Amino acid sequence: MTRRELAHWARQPVQVVVGLVFPVMLMLMFSYLIGGGAGIEGKYVEFLVPGMLAMTMAFGLDATMVAVTTDLNKGVIDRFRSMPMTNGAVLVGRAVADMLQSFLSLLVLIGVGLMIGWRWHGSFGALLAGIGLLLLLRFAMLWIGIHLAMIAGKPELVTAVQILVWPVAFLSNALATPESMPSWLGAVVEWNPMSATAEAVRGLFGNTPSGSSSWAAENAELLAVAWPVALVAVFFPLAVRRFGRLSR
Repeated sequence: MTRRELAHWARQPVQVVVGLVFPVMLMLMFSYLIGGGAGIEGKYVEFLVPGMLAMTMAFGLDATMVAVTTDLNKGVIDRFRSMPMTNGAVLVGRAVADMLQSFLSLLVLIGVGLMIGWRWHGSFGALLAGIGLLLLLRFAMLWIGIHLAMIAGKPELVTAVQILVWPVAFLSNALATPESMPSWLGAVVEWNPMSATAEAVRGLFGNTPSGSSSWAAENAELLAVAWPVALVAVFFPLAVRRFGRLSR
């Protein structure tokens, strides 16, 4: 199933390239048009890059969601059912391909970050740990997306579901500190799973923290593991169970 999805990359390279370029454009825009315009690009870039790495883990889910719903609507799943495989194999194969693309996207963003002046100040092991937390967040977001895609049922409805990603992404500390927001909004932002990952990655990379002294900020690494694990524990079995029902 994973090889099948990778073969789609070769036939649709534009889709892969767009998925890699879009987060780069966002990072450059916020670094030079917003952070640079405020005259703090030297400091802001070390706050921004880890936040953008975390935010990127929520983008590009639409490709996986469309692939799942397309297979359901074109009868591909019926052919798979005649083969000796479990229901989860189709979803896991797609998930592995998605994770490979997410890892590639992280490498591209890190490379661009280095080009615009970002640096990590921790050890190489801390860098790998930060990348691991980012991919863990992606894994959790992926299973939420797959489950919602099967609820939507049709590729044309995926766009409506994908819109839900934007509030989650921007209601985080990826681009701004909670202290710069109204108190009630800042409290919501601090408990966003994406905020936990972004803050934990900043700590591991030795970059500029959000400056918050809340429990969520001080225990960001714990939450960066707990949130994704809890989400996977809920949505992975839901997705596999729903997939089994839809393919009957």
